[in-house]
Amino acid sequence: MFKKYFNKFSENKKNAIILLLLFGIISLLGDIIYEGARSVNGPYLSTLGANAAIVGLVVGIGELLGYAIRLFSGYFSDKAKAHWFFTILGYSLLMAVPLLALSNYWQFAAVFIVLERIGKGLRSPARDTLVSYATKQVGRGFGFGISEFLDQIGATIGPLIFTFFFMYFGTAQKTVADYQQGYSLLWLPFVMLMMVLFITFFKFKTPSKLEKTSKKESSKFSKVFWVYLFFTFVTTIGFINFAIVGYHLKINGIVSDAQIPFFYAIAMIVDAIFGIIVGKMYDKLKIKHKNEHAGLLILLSIPILTAIILPLIFSYNLGLILIAVFFWGVVMGSHETIMKAAIADLTPITKRGTGYGIFNVIYGLALFVGSVFAGYLYDISISLMIFGLICIEILSIVLFFVLKKR
Repeated sequence: MFKKYFNKFSENKKNAIILLLLFGIISLLGDIIYEGARSVNGPYLSTLGANAAIVGLVVGIGELLGYAIRLFSGYFSDKAKAHWFFTILGYSLLMAVPLLALSNYWQFAAVFIVLERIGKGLRSPARDTLVSYATKQVGRGFGFGISEFLDQIGATIGPLIFTFFFMYFGTAQKTVADYQQGYSLLWLPFVMLMMVLFITFFKFKTPSKLEKTSKKESSKFSKVFWVYLFFTFVTTIGFINFAIVGYHLKINGIVSDAQIPFFYAIAMIVDAIFGIIVGKMYDKLKIKHKNEHAGLLILLSIPILTAIILPLIFSYNLGLILIAVFFWGVVMGSHETIMKAAIADLTPITKRGTGYGIFNVIYGLALFVGSVFAGYLYDISISLMIFGLICIEILSIVLFFVLKKR
């Protein structure tokens, strides 16, 4: 039945769906690797002797470098038409994650954590550009939603690998050796990822053919694009990194080490489901208002939900924390779906990689500022940290209405 329905599509639409599914599998395997690691990186650094400020700094530096390099990779992937080169190179650096099994000092672990982020920075603008060509055939929001759904299946499996490994193997205290054995399990998905990536490359060497362009298309970024970036910067500062959440759960003994990656897995499941939902809403708003930018109206939900999350996720009540983890997944799904879809609609195709590069630099800078800010204030006062981040989200709501007016 599915095959009969699929055969009704045009050749371009069929190829677009296949490309989206292949990149979804690639993202799935990639997320098994790095999201599995990210769910325990905070507690692992703590086990190696790092405090909250160091955890925040390492995470912040990793995000800053990982996103800053996207401006370079995005620009040169457009300039040299080397989207596939940067995609393959970036995914190759995922080997840094299983190499965490070799680190016995937090300084060495920090190098591998940062190196993995740099790899993501190299591949992200180029990969998102390749995916964006396919989304033109099926709807921007829905296309990125499908990609995010498969992506988050991997992001769910990754943390669960550590959860079940900690539950059934290793020592009760979860020593450095236990974490290292968990990291070493990630070699298998890395090898599988590289195999699928090269299969996709040889099948779709020029995916830009899937998106027809107008000869009159502007080669400049619009004013809406720059206002959108400013809104993104402010609202992302207040979006707390899960490494700090994991640190909070561990040092306060709220849950066991094995349960922390399980909480992260819950967030990833929510992310996967709501990625498709908000993606569809994004496309429907565009159709309803007959405006390519109308989907941006859904962005208002991001700062509102982010502000609600903060006092709940840093409480000491397990029920409130679970609610916050659910909403954290909703916000993450919005970040990964509609924020990426918006860039494809706000940028000309000839500067698509550059647009994603600029967006990711702004996004990464915000994550760096937010992580360092939150980690520093956490050691001083949790209440002060929550208050400061909520104030930032209130400013973001004001910026949304400026964006809406544009």
